[in-house]
Amino acid sequence: MTWIAKPRLHHPTLAVNKVGYTRRDYEGKISTLCAGCGHDSISAAIIQACWELDIQPHQVAKLSGIGCSSKTPDYFLGASHGFNTVHGRMPSVLTGAALANRELLYLGISGDGDSASIGLGQFAHAMRRGVRMVYIVENNGVYGLTKGQFSATADRGSTSKKGAVNPESPVDLVGMALQLGATYVARGFSGDKAQLVPLIEGAIRHGGAAFIDVISPCVAFNNHEGSTRSYDYVREHNDAVSRIDFIDLAQEVKAEPAPGDVLELPQHDGTVMRLRKLHAGYDPTDRVAAMNHVQALQARGEVVTGLLYVDPNATDLHAALNTARRPLNRLGEAELCPGAAALEKINAALR
Repeated sequence: MTWIAKPRLHHPTLAVNKVGYTRRDYEGKISTLCAGCGHDSISAAIIQACWELDIQPHQVAKLSGIGCSSKTPDYFLGASHGFNTVHGRMPSVLTGAALANRELLYLGISGDGDSASIGLGQFAHAMRRGVRMVYIVENNGVYGLTKGQFSATADRGSTSKKGAVNPESPVDLVGMALQLGATYVARGFSGDKAQLVPLIEGAIRHGGAAFIDVISPCVAFNNHEGSTRSYDYVREHNDAVSRIDFIDLAQEVKAEPAPGDVLELPQHDGTVMRLRKLHAGYDPTDRVAAMNHVQALQARGEVVTGLLYVDPNATDLHAALNTARRPLNRLGEAELCPGAAALEKINAALR
């Protein structure tokens, strides 16, 4: 087996951020995912966001579960803390780590199989408890590691590469996050870096449970005609609430539709791009309106992207539990075990 490693040397003219790092310092190992996989674009967006925000790599903890998506933390922030949990259990392990050390920035990377199937309960409780984290689901609608079976987020009626039709209703993680109390909810597209990087930056700055569902087409098993997670389908049906839709990099197309208007532009691949600029009445601080907006567009077969909801006054699990400002992993035995008198006082208060 041949191993390929990135060179450690950097070009001397590479730009550095305020903490003295180049963008390359936020990279990880060389990806072993399929060439063209959308997950690699998400990794690149995370790298760009952390570099632009001047994040200290040693202040980041990245955790994942099992699946193609859960391999990606190896491909970014190679100098950060990392832990690969078992299938679907990333949220609970991250919750424990966050309670022990509240000073780290926690990135939870998962997939539609890892979070919407075996880990659905874990996802739900992390959102409703307000664990301060950036929870990114790399959503391709299939189990890529096991040859393309439908995942729980695959749309009813979509077809697999082998021709099978999905008869089951999809799990909408964005809708669930909104209902469960997440205080930052967004959806992005792996092929739209200009939108995705700011969404990740906003999630990093957020003070509560931040969830981003990223449509990330699987080039091996779910990028064919009939799939609702393919590049072409997302480009045709993307209804962005915070920016213009996907732009083909072969030739930039510029357009300035009026707020709320729809402009249709023919593309190089024969499809039609539907550009919808953020309408003046959309309020990302209105949770109910966000849920209604998502449902209305889904009923029309469209994918809404952008920042869907944010609570500017969000709190987290530490505030709810009234934990000490000093991280628990730095407290000594005398502080963690104050003795029988303190325990008796706590018990008396619960009687």
